[in-house]
Amino acid sequence: MLAIRTAVLAQEASSDKENLYPHAAELLVGALAFAIVFYFLWKWVIPRVNTLLEERRQQIQGELEKAASTRSEADHVLADYRQQLAEARGEANRIIEEGRQTADQLRRDLQAKAEQEAAATVARAQDEIRAERDRVFEDLRTQVGDIAVELAARVVNQSLDKKAHEKLIDDYIEQVAAGGEGQG
Repeated sequence: MLAIRTAVLAQEASSDKENLYPHAAELLVGALAFAIVFYFLWKWVIPRVNTLLEERRQQIQGELEKAASTRSEADHVLADYRQQLAEARGEANRIIEEGRQTADQLRRDLQAKAEQEAAATVARAQDEIRAERDRVFEDLRTQVGDIAVELAARVVNQSLDKKAHEKLIDDYIEQVAAGGEGQG
């Protein structure tokens, strides 16, 4: 059995050498099959793949151009937005400044009005004080005159007429106003 086995192994070794290189018929069939497949690929598949790749390239190029135009438009819209925002801020600042000016003017007007009212109140009070002083002075003059006439009547023991009475009163008041001692 060992002999058979050695013979089978020897035969397998020689057939491995023969199987190591392809036969010419196999090479010819393989080359012919490759040429046919290559021809079909070259004729139909590669042009179709090239067409698909070109369509895809054009689509990508169109999308890139669209993205660039969209970006440009977005930048323009952003610039417009920023300009509008700046204008709105300027307008808000202008309105605030107008409000401040209006408030200041209103404050000045109210202050002037209050000062005028205070001056009018002071003037009225002074007029009232003068009127009250004049009234009190008249009352005092009358009372002083009555007292002076009474004193004079007692001193003289006689009654004075009205004209003499008024003259006496006026003289006495003038003396009192001038700082006299009231002796008359």
